Order: sequence, then structure tokens, then C-alpha cells
Amino acid sequence: MGLRADYPATRYEASPPVDLTSKAERTRLSPSAVRAFFNIAARWGIRDEDARALLGGMSNGPYYEMKKNPDRVLDTDRLLRISYLIGIFKALNILYSRRLADAWISLPNSNRIFAGQTPLAFMMKGGVPAMQTVRRLLDARRGGR
Repeated sequence: MGLRADYPATRYEASPPVDLTSKAERTRLSPSAVRAFFNIAARWGIRDEDARALLGGMSNGPYYEMKKNPDRVLDTDRLLRISYLIGIFKALNILYSRRLADAWISLPNSNRIFAGQTPLAFMMKGGVPAMQTVRRLLDARRGGR
């Protein structure tokens, strides 16, 4: 079975997916993910209450402890959520100026996916599947689709 004619060959090997069930991988990735999350939340101007919702409904105590001490190991779900948010942040900063990229998440959106609500509200209500939808939308826009 060869490559399709319309799919270009590449000389690069695909990176293996990160195993987020591995404690060693989560230990390696968590501190930088937590720092990135709080930096993104600050750039987007997200309230702590909304940031906790994006992390899957974290209560106050663990959230503020994580904010104070980012060197902790996240569970798979929180690491996945932060990964989506980092991808969304990156895509927005490729597509738009810094000012619009930082505001986009909090602006009402007429795209039928959002039905007039903000992308932030959409992701807070829809959790991981909504984050994946926003990420895919922005990646498609980056690709010109």
C-alpha cells in the first residue's frame, strides 16, 4: 500500500503521542502546563471562577494552591484541558493581532457553533468536547478552510 498521489511524502517521522496516563509524563509536563495556563488566563482576562470551570470545576482551595505552587502533578483530564487551551491560544495568536487574540475568547461570536455566546462561555458549558471544537475551528481557519 503506497502513499496517495495527492498526499506529499515527508522526511520527518511523526512524533509518538504523549502517554498522559503515565505518571512520569504528567510529572514532566505539569509544571510548565500550569504556568502556561495561568499566563493564558491572565492574557485573556479570565476571572478565577471561570478559570476553575475551564479546569473541570476545581474548587477554591486546590485552585489557589495550584496558583501558588505550580509544581504539582496534574491528572490526565486537567492536562488535556490545558493542552487544548494552549493550542487555542497559539492559533489565536497566529490568526490575529495580540489585542484581538487576547479579546477573542470573551467576545460574542456569530459563528453557528457559538450561537451568539462567547467562546469562553461555550467552553465552560461544553467542557473538553467544546474545547476540541474551538481548537479544530481555529486550526481550520489557520489552514485556510
